Amino acid sequence: MPESAPILEVHNLVKQYSSVTAVDGVSFAVPEGVCFGLLGPNGAGKTTTIEIMEGILPPTAGEVRYRGEPVGARFREEAGILFQKTALQDFLTVHQSVALFRGLYERGLDVDEVLELCALEKLANRDNRKLSGGQQQRLLLAIALVNDPTVLFLDEPTTGLDPQARRNFWELVESIKARRKTIILTTHYMEEAQLLCDEIAIMDRGRIIAQGAPQRLLREHFAEVLLELPRHEFPEIARGLPLKLIEASDRVEISTHDLDGTLRTLIEAEVPLRNLRIRPANLEDLFLDLTGKDLRA
Repeated sequence: MPESAPILEVHNLVKQYSSVTAVDGVSFAVPEGVCFGLLGPNGAGKTTTIEIMEGILPPTAGEVRYRGEPVGARFREEAGILFQKTALQDFLTVHQSVALFRGLYERGLDVDEVLELCALEKLANRDNRKLSGGQQQRLLLAIALVNDPTVLFLDEPTTGLDPQARRNFWELVESIKARRKTIILTTHYMEEAQLLCDEIAIMDRGRIIAQGAPQRLLREHFAEVLLELPRHEFPEIARGLPLKLIEASDRVEISTHDLDGTLRTLIEAEVPLRNLRIRPANLEDLFLDLTGKDLRA
């Protein structure tokens, strides 16, 4: 993909709350027309960073620039936001809800066009209180799209959705990407980030600890394949083998560029392989490798 000029730039962003520094000198640029994922464990500072980018929170220091200018009126007209939680007016239909928000902008998409884009045309006359979780998220996405935004913020958009609704939402996001929109995505689902994002930044303790295209980051941090074995089937003596071991609570993972040689080593050490699983590394592996496996509050 050819490199595009940044549409959003974050420069040395800092956000302090009394003695807590939630964001600690964060800088990055988002090229136009990409899906950019901001990932991190609870308390990493990603939501605070996003809310500063959206213009909701003021920074303690640093700045956010949109098309080279400080975030202002132009950004507010050209940005769409799907928040983690949004309260809608009661007793309105889906069509009326979208029309209400469309009326807040001078320019934008036709209401029926937005409903079709978000697969809501058959639900246009339904009370918005009677929607399923997936339907509700599609409605909130439609509302975020009414002004035909250039940049779209999706803040954990599929949290709480069942797998089918989540995958349907991913298809909608892919269709929006095809319209050359710039998308800023936060999510705790690594599969979602790996599927949708052209570039990611991983935050931890207020700072960015890794940034780049998902596949490039995976190549930099992991070997070609991972072998997984149940921990209780991995003999203690095998922990002394010349292998790169990654131990989790229920399994042992082996990272290797030489699959055949690693298998021979395991067979010679009489490690049982009946429950062996071989797979490529994914973003969840990278996330845990960089941020650790400890539970965050």
